[in-house]
Amino acid sequence: MSAQQADEEPAGAAPPPLLRLLSAFFYGTCSFLIVLVNKTVLTTYRFPSPMVLGIGQMATTILILYVSKFSKIIHFPDFDKSIPMKLFPLPLLYVGNHISGLTSTSKLSLPMFTVLRKFTIPLTLLLEIIILGKRYSMGIIVSVFAIILGAFIAAGSDLSFTLEGYTFVLLNDIFTAANGVYTKQKMDPKELGTYGVLFYNAYFMVIPTMILSFSTGDLQQVTDFKHWTNFLFLFQFLLSCFLGFLLTYSAVLCSHYNSALTTSVVGAFKNISIAYIGMLVGGDYIFSILNFIGLNICMAGGLRYSFLTLRDHKKPKQPTDEENVS
Repeated sequence: MSAQQADEEPAGAAPPPLLRLLSAFFYGTCSFLIVLVNKTVLTTYRFPSPMVLGIGQMATTILILYVSKFSKIIHFPDFDKSIPMKLFPLPLLYVGNHISGLTSTSKLSLPMFTVLRKFTIPLTLLLEIIILGKRYSMGIIVSVFAIILGAFIAAGSDLSFTLEGYTFVLLNDIFTAANGVYTKQKMDPKELGTYGVLFYNAYFMVIPTMILSFSTGDLQQVTDFKHWTNFLFLFQFLLSCFLGFLLTYSAVLCSHYNSALTTSVVGAFKNISIAYIGMLVGGDYIFSILNFIGLNICMAGGLRYSFLTLRDHKKPKQPTDEENVS
């Protein structure tokens, strides 16, 4: 996939199937890796500030895209006064998605984080109906109900329940769903394009987030953190920052070549792997029969939902009257 391919896609043209597949696979891989790396940094090493880790990821995004633009590898518009209005509310959703996701990762076990992240699917469904005017079959709606039911059963028997963790992961669901839908709406190749959306989201929010982290005392805690001389921790911290850029880029790319809903479906497949691997990683999952049953109901609903979504996507469209006339 070439560097400028996403921005050069003709408006209204159907993306090639290979690009759609590769962008979905790229997003799934990045999403899988970053959850494991973030969990290690925030839980195993007890890094004190998810906000500062988010700042590192934003700074990495800005640096990589600016150097690439300066080297003429990629292109996006120079700053002008109209860009904030073109982009709003994406920067707010972007930073909210970042910080809430990292915070909930540090507060919850990976299986419960995965189950509660499933609420992104019904939220995306609802937002695409309201904002993009889409309609979905009864089978998909029933699958979404199974996801919600399983999540409630698992959450009701969660022996490691924390109100803060649940609050942040539900906020993360809202930000993720809204970010995917609005990215699809705002990403006009003739205006900001893929790279412009990425760069200006991070550019507008990195300074306000730094000010917020200073006012909350997070920067002081990070300065006093004891593992900065630990090579393995430092490697994983920098890897998390780089993966933060790759995840944001791959999510935008997947939403561009597919739909916001497809992006959520890919995330759902990744979550199935994370849920079971997470029982062994992090050391903070407490097993109970009811919780495990709820987790499996949620995963089964997610698989059924993904199957129905992909099946409906492959169905040929019925020609409209206007197409018959032509």
